[in-house]
Amino acid sequence: MDINNIEYNTEREKLIIPEYGRHLQKMISYAVGVEDREERNKVAKSIIAVMGNLQPHLRDVPEFQHKLWDQLFIISDFKLDVDTPFPVLTKEKLQERPEPLEYPQNFPKYRFYGNNIKRMIDVANEWEEGELKTALTYTIANHMKKCYLNWNKDTVEDAAIFNHLYELSDGRINLKGSSEDLTGSSDLMRGKKKKQSNSGGKKNYRNNNRGKKRY
Repeated sequence: MDINNIEYNTEREKLIIPEYGRHLQKMISYAVGVEDREERNKVAKSIIAVMGNLQPHLRDVPEFQHKLWDQLFIISDFKLDVDTPFPVLTKEKLQERPEPLEYPQNFPKYRFYGNNIKRMIDVANEWEEGELKTALTYTIANHMKKCYLNWNKDTVEDAAIFNHLYELSDGRINLKGSSEDLTGSSDLMRGKKKKQSNSGGKKNYRNNNRGKKRY
C-alpha cells in the first residue's frame, strides 16, 4: 500500500451540502462538464431522482422537488446549465437579503387587554346595529373583564369595563348605563381558581406520601 496515494478529506474538495455526500457532488460536477445539452438534462434528472430517494415519502411533492432543484444548482456552484420545471436559482437570488418584517408598534394604554381585544373592537365597529352586534359587544366586554381580573385584582365594576370599551372604540360602542350586567367576577375566575386548587392538591398528595414504603 502506497501511503503517498492516500487521499485525506482535508485535501478533497469541500462538500457544499454534506448530507448528500461526496459521490453525489462528483456526479453533479460530471454533469456540469457534459457538453451535449440533451444529455446534460438527462443526467440532471437522474441526479434529482437519486436525491429524492433519500426521502422517498417527499420525493413526489412539488415543493420538495423545487427544493431539490435549488440544491442541485447550489452544489454545482450555479455552473449547471439545464432545463428545469422551476425558476432557476441564481447566486444573487440566494444571497439576497429578505425584506425586514414589519412588527406592530402598538403601545396600548391598557396593556392587560392585549392587541386582540382592540382588533375585536375594530371589527365590532364595522358591524351594523342589531342583535348580532349587541351580542358581540357584550362578549368583548366580558372578555375584557376577564383580562382585567387576570392582571389586576379580584373584582372590578362593570362601569369601569364599559368606560374602557367606550374609549378603545373611539366612542362608537357605548354601554354606559346599560341595564344588563356582565358575567360575575367569581364565575370568570372560577377556572383559574380551580386550576390553582388542583395543582395544590397534587403537591399535598406528594408530600403526604413522602417517606412511605413502596411495594
